[in-house]
Amino acid sequence: MKSGTKNLLVTVAVVAAVLFGAYSCYKTNYNGMVAKDETVQGAWAQVQNQYQRRMDLIPNLVSTVKGYAAHEERVLTDVAEARSQAGGVVRIDGALLDDPEQFRKYQQAQDSLGASLQRLLAVTENYPDLRANEQFLALMDSLEGTENRISVERKRFNDAVRDYNTYIRTFPRSLIANMSGFRAKAYFAAAEAAQTAPTVQF
Repeated sequence: MKSGTKNLLVTVAVVAAVLFGAYSCYKTNYNGMVAKDETVQGAWAQVQNQYQRRMDLIPNLVSTVKGYAAHEERVLTDVAEARSQAGGVVRIDGALLDDPEQFRKYQQAQDSLGASLQRLLAVTENYPDLRANEQFLALMDSLEGTENRISVERKRFNDAVRDYNTYIRTFPRSLIANMSGFRAKAYFAAAEAAQTAPTVQF
C-alpha cells in the first residue's frame, strides 16, 4: 500500500472517529436534557394538580362560611376574586416555565389566593358554630392537606428545576443547550410576605 493512500486512510479514520465522538457526545447530552426537561414538566403537572384541587375546594368553603358569616361580604368577595384571578391570569401550560415574567405573575396570583384564604380563615375564628360544623371541618382538613401537598410539590418542582438548570449550564452542555434551545427555568420563590419577620407584641 502506498504511503499516500495509507495516510489518507488514517486521516479519514481519525476524522470519522472525531465526528462519531462528537455525535455521541451531542446525542447523550441532548437526550439527558430532554429527560430532565420532562422531569420538570412532570413536576409542574403535579404542582398544577394540587393548585387545581385547591381551586375546586374554595367554592364549597366559601358557601359554607357564607351560611354563618354572610355579613363578611368583603372577605368572601376577595376570595372569589383571587380565585378567579389565579385561574385566568396567565396560560398554565408548559410554555409558562420558559417565560419568567409570566411565571412570576402566575406565582403572584397563587400567593394572592393563599393570602385571601388566610384572611377568610381568620374571620371564621369569630364563629364558633361554624368551626363546629362537620362540613366546614371536612373542608378545612381537605384544604390543609392540599396546602401541604402544594408545598411538597413546589419543593419537588424546584428540585427538578435546579437539577435541570445545573445540567444545561455546565460546560460543554451549555453549548449544546444554547444550540438546541434549552433555557433555564424559573423557581418558585417564597411569597414576599414571608421575607418580612412578623411583629410580635406582648
